[in-house]
Amino acid sequence: MKNFLLGVVTGVVVVIVGGILYLWLGFAETRVDVAPSSFENRFMNAAVHASVRRHAPEMPNPIAPTDENLIAGGKLFMENCGGCHGSFHNPEDDSDSLFPRIPQLHKVGTEYTEAQIFWIAKHGIRHTGMFANGKWRSDKDLWSMAAYVKRILNLTATVQTALEPKK
Repeated sequence: MKNFLLGVVTGVVVVIVGGILYLWLGFAETRVDVAPSSFENRFMNAAVHASVRRHAPEMPNPIAPTDENLIAGGKLFMENCGGCHGSFHNPEDDSDSLFPRIPQLHKVGTEYTEAQIFWIAKHGIRHTGMFANGKWRSDKDLWSMAAYVKRILNLTATVQTALEPKK
């Protein structure tokens, strides 16, 4: 039994030291113009989702999802978020050159709850380019954007029409 435990501990130490050396000696690829491995994608996405679930308190959105509020949230999204996350009016997606890839919300929606979307918009996500909007935007604005983002794939015709670019 003693040898078995010694073998397990040795194995764990070798894996940890090997991982640290792999990173410390610069073997990990950091260039943006090279696609990350599937392991790196899964690992980072899982880490971000787990962190958001852990830190974002689940609470109801104090802003009712009325057409008026969704239009307001949509306008804020288009002005502040659409440049990176895309919009119905700008279908070009160049986020494949970034890591982690920026979700094109108008195409894929989101699995996050409104409270989690609010938390992400307010606090940002480290090492992703998603900055903390809570420094510049009120909670009311962020909640209206969260309501819009959560419903982005199922907007009413009234909301979609109101958000069309003016000609």
